[in-house]
Amino acid sequence: MTREGYESLDAELRDLKSVQRPSIIRAISEAREHGDLSENAEYHAAREKQSFVEGRIRELEDIIGRAEVIDPAKLTGTIKFGATVTIIDEDTEEQHTYKIVGEVEASIERGLLNVKSPLARALIGKDEGDSVEVRTPRGERSYEVVAIDYR
Repeated sequence: MTREGYESLDAELRDLKSVQRPSIIRAISEAREHGDLSENAEYHAAREKQSFVEGRIRELEDIIGRAEVIDPAKLTGTIKFGATVTIIDEDTEEQHTYKIVGEVEASIERGLLNVKSPLARALIGKDEGDSVEVRTPRGERSYEVVAIDYR
């Protein structure tokens, strides 16, 4: 995982533990004061949220506990995990820039490409000027690697 991904997950975990969890505990306490719990929608909603938050806390603790943080700035050469890659679609001439990241930090909307995705797997080991063929839901696509950066 990249340093940014690690820090993002760590910040989410701290927020869940220090802000969300205490807020839910207060909401449950207030809902209990309203009486009969069997027909108390506020209580049931707060308990459901508590269940979600506790599950997410456990998930994040597990991910962070097993994480290996890689600093892309120390890398060079062909495309590998952590690289920021600029490619051009050889058919449409559209240019895209992606950073190859771990599965839990991937977000195609933010240009963070899952290392296990077909495009990332095709790019790994390639160099500037190389072409790659990728099978996508829209069919076979050809891309040319324009730039590789390790920031």
